[in-house]
Amino acid sequence: MSVIMIDVNGLKLFNDTFGHQKGDQLLIKTAEVLKKSTRASDLIARWAGDEFAILLPSTSKKDMEKIINRIQKNCEQTNKDQISISLALGAAIKNEVNEDLFEIFELADKRMYQQKMSQGKKAKRKLISNILLSLAEKSYEDNFHIQRLKEKAADFADYLKLKSSEKIKLIELAELHDIGKISISEKILNKKGKLNKKEWEKIKKHSEVGYKIAAASKEFASLAKLILHHHENWDGSGYPEGLKKEEIPYLARIISIVDAYDVMLNKNLYSKKMNKKEAIEELNRAAGSQFDPALTAEFINFIE
Repeated sequence: MSVIMIDVNGLKLFNDTFGHQKGDQLLIKTAEVLKKSTRASDLIARWAGDEFAILLPSTSKKDMEKIINRIQKNCEQTNKDQISISLALGAAIKNEVNEDLFEIFELADKRMYQQKMSQGKKAKRKLISNILLSLAEKSYEDNFHIQRLKEKAADFADYLKLKSSEKIKLIELAELHDIGKISISEKILNKKGKLNKKEWEKIKKHSEVGYKIAAASKEFASLAKLILHHHENWDGSGYPEGLKKEEIPYLARIISIVDAYDVMLNKNLYSKKMNKKEAIEELNRAAGSQFDPALTAEFINFIE
């Protein structure tokens, strides 16, 4: 008897990002891949929230490896789908009658966990990349805006003489600051008229969703609080927690200025496009209310 233990990489992150209905679709699609990859005599079971188990009766190591290869190839074929599948797999074989089957399960589970640890980071990074691509397709927050923001943030970091580690974090924040908008419908994101109260409340939730997405990955956990607070205002009128002045993380204060400036100069659904002079006037007007006044003055000196 061969046993294969399977874990769906990034299910919690997927649920936090797209909702549990989409997460259910990921599980259903995973089950379909497993059924397609195995034989009629094999038993596939949902083992836990994000885990599956497969029992392969009278199956040698060689035949088991063929099935694992089929599972991996069928997963790879979903890479370009809206819902792509990444699995961690571990396997073990019960060769003798007197061997305890549950010990075989535990060995397969241990091997699966080892693989998950080695590839989980890569799987989550891929999911976050897919989220950014999906966001670019449904929102004005496109790749060009993100690229401009990363470049401007990097240059401003040099101007401010930030440490290398802080500069890297600021560039990553530029890329991921609005990732939580993936949870908002395309209709709301692209609405040209004024948002109603219900729509605006949904928009405001994106900081918290972005926080959950970043916090779910060790690679981006250090950005979570920055993403959460990048819409706080200097005077305490921002969201989600109404932080004010130095309570707002320093890098979050920086990115709010850089982001606003780029939006003013380029496509913006909520207000008319401005020239550089008008954008600087707007930054000066909002200094001390929306933006950190000292950082605003530094940024204006930087762009002039």
